[in-house]
Amino acid sequence: MKLRIDFSNDQDKKKAGLSLRRLIKKAVRGALVCEQFERDAMVSVTFTDNEGIREKNRQFRGIDAPTDVLSFPMYDWKHGDMPAPGEICELGDIVLSLERAAEQAEEFGHSYERECAFLTVHSVLHLLGYDHVDSEEDEREMRARQRIIMKHIGLEVKQKEEEGEE
Repeated sequence: MKLRIDFSNDQDKKKAGLSLRRLIKKAVRGALVCEQFERDAMVSVTFTDNEGIREKNRQFRGIDAPTDVLSFPMYDWKHGDMPAPGEICELGDIVLSLERAAEQAEEFGHSYERECAFLTVHSVLHLLGYDHVDSEEDEREMRARQRIIMKHIGLEVKQKEEEGEE
């Protein structure tokens, strides 16, 4: 599988250098590998701050509050919407508030990098059609997938941490 990630940085509150971009790519790749996604893929990742993600949350979800990460899937996998065979699969867009990731890392007692990776994994699962809003069963399944992926990339989720994360 070939993976292309287009990064953009719309904030200046947290460093978004090469090491963070490598970590994000590792998290995206880890999620795709664990989900047995074998197609060539492309993902867009935008780094923003709390105000930037608040605006996107208001604009696209009607919620006037900051959040940690937003996912904008390109396909509705559950209803058979997918790219034609042989096409690069543009999975969609991830918008990550680095400011909120830093706040949550402190709140949960782990590293900023680990929080960014977790939020990326969470978002990739949304791009692949997982959701946690409709039912407790869906939420349990998504959390289980997150644990497997985070362990696979060497950033295992501790039960206590997971209970506080969205």
